[in-house]
Amino acid sequence: MKTMKAEHIDFPVLHSELFLRHRLQVVEELWESVLRQECGQEMVDLLRQLRDLCSPEGQATNDLAASAVELIEQLNINEAIRAARAFALYFQLINIIEQEYEQKQQLNRYTGETDEEIFPSIIYSTNQRDEELPVTKEIGSDLMTAETPQKGTFAALFPLLFKLNVPPQQIQRLISQLDIRLVFTAHPTEIVRHTIRDKQRQVVHLLQKLDEAQNRASSYPWETLEVKERLLEEIRLWWRTDELHQFKPTVLDEVDYALHYFQEVLFDGITQLYKRFKYSLGETFPWLQPPTTNFCSFGSWVGSDRDGNPSVTPEVTWKTACYQRKMVLERYIKSVKELVSLLSVSMHWSDVLPDLLESLELDQSQLSGVYDDLALRFRQEPYRLKLSYILQRLENTRDRNLALYNRETPNNEDAPMYRTGAEFLTELLLIQRNLTETGLSCRELENLICQVEIFDFNLTQLDIRQESSRHADAINEILEYLQLLPQSYNELSEEQRIAWLTSELQTRRPLIPAELPFSEKTNDVIETFRILRSLQQEFGIKICQTYIISMCREVSDVLEVLLLAKESSLFDPVVAVGTIRIVPLFETVEDLQRSRGVMRELFELPLYRAMLAGGYAAINTSTSLSAKASTSLSEKQAPPSISTLNPNLQEVMLGYSDSNKDSGFLSSNWEIHKAQKSLQKIAESYGVNLRIFHGRGGSVGRGGGPAHEAILAQPGHSISGRIKITEQGEVLASKYSLLDLALYHLETITTAVIQASLLGTGFDDIEPWNEIMEELSYASRQHYRNLIYEQPDFIDFFHQVTPIEEISQLQISSRPARRPSGKKDLSSLRAIPWVFSWTQTRFLLPSWYGIGTALQEFLDAEPEQHLKLLRYFYLKWPFFKMVISKAEMTLAKVDMEMARHYVDELSNPEDKPRFETVFAQISSEFFLTRDLVLKITGHQKLLDGDPVLQRSVQLRNGTIVPLGFIQVSLLKRLRQSKNAPTTGVIHSRYSKGELLRGALLTINGIAAGMRNTG
Repeated sequence: MKTMKAEHIDFPVLHSELFLRHRLQVVEELWESVLRQECGQEMVDLLRQLRDLCSPEGQATNDLAASAVELIEQLNINEAIRAARAFALYFQLINIIEQEYEQKQQLNRYTGETDEEIFPSIIYSTNQRDEELPVTKEIGSDLMTAETPQKGTFAALFPLLFKLNVPPQQIQRLISQLDIRLVFTAHPTEIVRHTIRDKQRQVVHLLQKLDEAQNRASSYPWETLEVKERLLEEIRLWWRTDELHQFKPTVLDEVDYALHYFQEVLFDGITQLYKRFKYSLGETFPWLQPPTTNFCSFGSWVGSDRDGNPSVTPEVTWKTACYQRKMVLERYIKSVKELVSLLSVSMHWSDVLPDLLESLELDQSQLSGVYDDLALRFRQEPYRLKLSYILQRLENTRDRNLALYNRETPNNEDAPMYRTGAEFLTELLLIQRNLTETGLSCRELENLICQVEIFDFNLTQLDIRQESSRHADAINEILEYLQLLPQSYNELSEEQRIAWLTSELQTRRPLIPAELPFSEKTNDVIETFRILRSLQQEFGIKICQTYIISMCREVSDVLEVLLLAKESSLFDPVVAVGTIRIVPLFETVEDLQRSRGVMRELFELPLYRAMLAGGYAAINTSTSLSAKASTSLSEKQAPPSISTLNPNLQEVMLGYSDSNKDSGFLSSNWEIHKAQKSLQKIAESYGVNLRIFHGRGGSVGRGGGPAHEAILAQPGHSISGRIKITEQGEVLASKYSLLDLALYHLETITTAVIQASLLGTGFDDIEPWNEIMEELSYASRQHYRNLIYEQPDFIDFFHQVTPIEEISQLQISSRPARRPSGKKDLSSLRAIPWVFSWTQTRFLLPSWYGIGTALQEFLDAEPEQHLKLLRYFYLKWPFFKMVISKAEMTLAKVDMEMARHYVDELSNPEDKPRFETVFAQISSEFFLTRDLVLKITGHQKLLDGDPVLQRSVQLRNGTIVPLGFIQVSLLKRLRQSKNAPTTGVIHSRYSKGELLRGALLTINGIAAGMRNTG
């Protein structure tokens, strides 16, 4: 690699640490320059002084904590706020630099080591039956190493499958059924304003301009200087922009935020994912067919997830669907206008097939106005004329959609338009076929066709989610109103509920009156099903066909939803055909353990099995309701709409957040792992295909972490080419802000799904290993619950030493921080603010607590032998390595000295003795866990195996520490002002509003520094 002046960096160096260091230096200089202009040299000196009060690893120290506190306590509120904002700005700039660097690194992953270097000693057994999964020997250790530049790319995967002699027919079968769904959510707190995101994108754009100027041989020095000056101007504007939301965002604000990533990146970028797949597959297996273009599709909870969020009403869900259609129609209109300009083929110089000419005659009769305006202009240009007709239909569709959004009667209902995306697609395919037959092609047209196949007119599929008790309470109120039962429905046993629900589901007799005389909550539940039916009628079944039951515990929870669906014509019990897929969400450890029994009992119910199969007519063949079967039904018996759901597919969602809050990190992950294996076996025994929906959060404590490794760590047989994963709002920016990062993320998920489905380690089925994990899980859970639920001082400790109450006042989400129980206990607290609070204070407790004690108890029995075994697990077993690696990553972010500072400063004086005991328990477990993780990994320091992440953590830690000191100081003043008497001496020079604002700014800054919230 060449060495050169910092002012000019050529292409090879762009992908090196030198580039990163240079970028960090540029940004730091810009940061200090902005602060010098906006706040003066004294502020710059103060910030430097505060950053120096850390260890070389970026940790707080006992000796320097007192100095930091003394410095910060002297600051007035304005100085403290400026310091907090400065550090927050620094973190945001660092995030941008690291993302840009990561994007460049991803581009380099296509050229690197050979797959022999990446995947040594992997063996595929060709003696297995074709339907069995292959066994690999070393895949557990090698696939999860950070130093493999090609890891996760199609270019690496398909040659590997070829060399392992994986049967091509097995690869083809998997590719044909490949189904990857990524579901965007909003409820994990997205703490950065949309306005700030715009500023960040502009900075990214200018940094790219800087790259171009520095790498262009013919560039002038003034060009680089000009870009730096523009960067300085942009960052100054950013500095003068308020970071905090001015008001609590509405659900539709959150919809707009989530769809932004489709607008900016995914809509145009997703077609490249298919091209990468098709090209790489063709290089190795040219005789295999690529997957459908929509093998990777998107869903959304934003605007449809009503679990605990009263702001998500049926009307909001309707507007969300209309808003999504508006966005996608506008993009199609733009693309068609570009095609009108591009496809200037003349009939003088190119043939045109009769079918296109026939369609033009039909268009002329339906859209005479377009013909009158353009027939002369395009009389010899048939493609332009055809596209003009298409454009008019799209615009009519858009105008009608706008009226529906506003709940107005469309005034163009009779105008020619597209009722479905399929109609639009048919016309595009007609043009493509004509071009192909005459020896032409058009890449822009191919891209548009691919986009329509993926996004249709809906953009994403909306999932409805509601908590199980809401359905039971609604049915209870309905039955009490109708006086159908001798006792309250809620007082029935589970057996009695199932018996009554099964009986009621056998009839088409209406249960719910058209006019709703019930409470607001019950009416909302009923109207949700009615709006779901309206959505399917207007947008097609694909727009919304999934109904998720959170906190699902019993069979009756599922049957209640099916009954409510029947009442809204989403399910016809006579033929057992429905247009809704009911998805139980098992969240707590007890629910995960109960899941296998619940699903087995459901599969035993003839009505439910028939519904999964596509109706009674299809139950024996497990296929969709055939045309023959549907026409044999009388008009009176025919269901309101024939189900287009995938036959024999059961989706089950597993929750990471609540199971972690309930039982700790290790126990949660093991119970989810076990549940997947048992659910897959049960589904197979009933001839049902299973799709696991992973409710992963952004942070490790809620199931977050690298998706590629997480998928490889799943029991391979539980995937079978199908997976669904939540993409939490807090991490959307880090995954989807830049095109190459987004594509690489999607590619790693796809390759992991294929790899996990075709190549298995077999280690998940070694019973002695499972028994050891069972012991570790149980011990970890016991120790975790002893602290969280049985330590009498823990609740008070949590509320005093973390900023949980202040976090609840951030205007960052339309969802309340607590479930509506009215209690300030852990059971009502949502997992998101729970994890957020521990992250702010640098404890990060939910992601590691209990692991150390469990490992130590296992080692105590046979110290040497058991340590060798755990190290072997780490090398060979993907699941165990994933758990240890995630714990290691989190432990590296923990700063126990900083955490102690929160305890010392924020505890009430009378509570300090008992809180000291709690802190000692936590601290002891941290050091034990850290030491044992290092023993198992063989690392000298945390993250030695991932130097890039190690550098990133250390880089941030050094600035998070002083920001933490500022936060503690402001929280302390804020709480003192709240507790001050309303009359008498004023104890604070500052208003509570000023202090709260300062505290919230520090929460913003630390969240940016830690790169996640909840």
